[in-house]
Amino acid sequence: MPDPSTYRPKPGEIPVDPGVYRFRDQHGRVIYVGKAKSLRPRLSSYFQDITALHPRTATMVTTAASVEWTVVRTEVEALALEYSWIKEFDPRFNVKYRDDKSYPFLAVTMGEEFPRAQVMRGAKRKGTRYFGPYGHAWAIRETLDLLLRVFPVRTCSSGVFRRAHASGRPCLLGYIDKCAAPCVGRVTPDEHRAIAEEFCEFMSGNTSRFVRRLEGRMREAAAELDFEQAARLRDDVAALTKALEKQTVVLGDATDADVFGIADDPLEAAVQVFHVRGGRIRGQRGWVVEKESEDLPTLVGHLLQQVYGDADTVPKEVLLPVLPEDDDAAREWLSGLRGSTVDLRVPQRGDKKTLMETVTRNAQQSLARHKVARAGDLTLRSRALQELQEALDLDEAPLRIECYDVSHVQGTNVVASMVVFEDGLPRKSEYRRFIVRGALGDPVDGPTTIDDTAAMREVLGRRFRRYLEEAEGAGDLDLQAADSDGRRDRDEVEHEPNGGPIDPETGRPRRFAYPPSLVVVDGGLPQVNAAQAVLDDLGIEEVALVGLAKRLEEVWVPGQDYPVILPRTSEGLYLLQRLRDEAHRFAITFHRQRRSKAMTSSALDGIPGLGPGRQKALLRHFGSVKRLREASVTDIMSVRGIGPALAETVSAHLAGATPEPAVNLTTGEVLE
Repeated sequence: MPDPSTYRPKPGEIPVDPGVYRFRDQHGRVIYVGKAKSLRPRLSSYFQDITALHPRTATMVTTAASVEWTVVRTEVEALALEYSWIKEFDPRFNVKYRDDKSYPFLAVTMGEEFPRAQVMRGAKRKGTRYFGPYGHAWAIRETLDLLLRVFPVRTCSSGVFRRAHASGRPCLLGYIDKCAAPCVGRVTPDEHRAIAEEFCEFMSGNTSRFVRRLEGRMREAAAELDFEQAARLRDDVAALTKALEKQTVVLGDATDADVFGIADDPLEAAVQVFHVRGGRIRGQRGWVVEKESEDLPTLVGHLLQQVYGDADTVPKEVLLPVLPEDDDAAREWLSGLRGSTVDLRVPQRGDKKTLMETVTRNAQQSLARHKVARAGDLTLRSRALQELQEALDLDEAPLRIECYDVSHVQGTNVVASMVVFEDGLPRKSEYRRFIVRGALGDPVDGPTTIDDTAAMREVLGRRFRRYLEEAEGAGDLDLQAADSDGRRDRDEVEHEPNGGPIDPETGRPRRFAYPPSLVVVDGGLPQVNAAQAVLDDLGIEEVALVGLAKRLEEVWVPGQDYPVILPRTSEGLYLLQRLRDEAHRFAITFHRQRRSKAMTSSALDGIPGLGPGRQKALLRHFGSVKRLREASVTDIMSVRGIGPALAETVSAHLAGATPEPAVNLTTGEVLE
């Protein structure tokens, strides 16, 4: 464990200017990012007596091996740089804001030719407009069903849209006038996009003009004695009014604001935010955050970065329980994102203070629910790591664990997976997939096969050779052995070895630059011994290794004749099972993708210069490979994008190719 005094900078070296600092561990990975009005006092505070620091801060400074800083001109620049570095490096010791539930959004895919309205969760996608979040998905569907009378935007999936377009018949919503049916040409793409834009404008809060427009058309229809049309317009007005009634008016002055409420205890804090647009609550969202030594103003500053760093819009007002530590800098940063002044303040009286109290009560209830749900979640994770440390006789708890699994069908289409858990939680950005090609460099997609033990040897060899290359900058290692057919897998190799775990061009960590504390392989003693032989050959001694056998959930350790038996109620065993199951899921998903691709391969694959686009053009023109094989060079040249040289290449390739026999993928038997 590094001693903070070994990398403590001299006080005179640290500037007093505002800036951003990064702590790195012994492998060069960024583990903490922070900002300061004055770097000297802030950094000096980390190097005081360890016993006086917050436990998590003490763990951070003893895990770190170096610290570096960047000086900026203003606090606003420091705020922006801190946010960008946290997003880029995802430091493990920075405060993590986790949604206390998965909130659904009403999304409109404006990036598509025919925009679609639908319920979406998860990460936001480029070119899609989002409204919400809502408390329940059924609330979105109910609101959408009301609004489709007035804004008949497409809601069907891509598959339904294509089938309707091919058959020339719209779906049910098209027949009942709740969809403009662009699939069958009732409206042009531009007309349908105009409908989608009006729908988005209504959802954004500009509602009054649509109600007034429909009421005006209703009166005109009644004056012309077209009572049937007037009745339809009356129902449309009623639908819009009902949709508006579902969104409670909380601020009478049509304010656009985000209202935050916070409830905290010594360990965690719950945050709730109400998104108010046009005086109405348009959405609600919540987070739960593990507190460190930060006080509430510091926590609020980080919260604003989390919420508005990637936000599409920033409201005119942001109402908070307390102002952030650098409120002027935060106000200037938010105003820059919005393009106009943002009012950042604590409400003192009136409707806004009442609403703040309501949001705070929601935060208190959220924290209470979370404390019940986590009733030992943090404790159980710590206990699991401690149990593994004691059962496997490790020097310290295994904070980073990697698990490997191999997937194949009777030795064909062999692939492997690597999943990573840090601090007992999955770190999916570190997951990797491997295509196992065998010792001779032949793809394992044909007659050549490979068993689990050989596959495990190859995968671990490739992974830890990459670790040695990237961590030590050893550019003369045997790259041919690391990838036996001379090619690099896109899923596992990103950069050439060039002097250490941090890529000098991007400044980001290399993909395999950090060793795990513990390696888990799916299997018993044969797989464990094979894996240990790889580590021994590479001279890696600091990595512990175990295998988890499925039959009796035995934990096998290299060099021991008998397994370690963990109690069925052991949290350590439960963590190993989660690792093994996650590795199996990740491997089998990749294997199914590979097998599906192999089953749909075409005789046109492998023809030089003939990519997927030209293959589709040929098949669309001739209808099948059989007809293409019978076509002349002149006929092939008639297809757009196919020149004389390529046409001759295609004709020669198909003339020399023999039809491939059908093969049973389970038994390997050739079918007649």
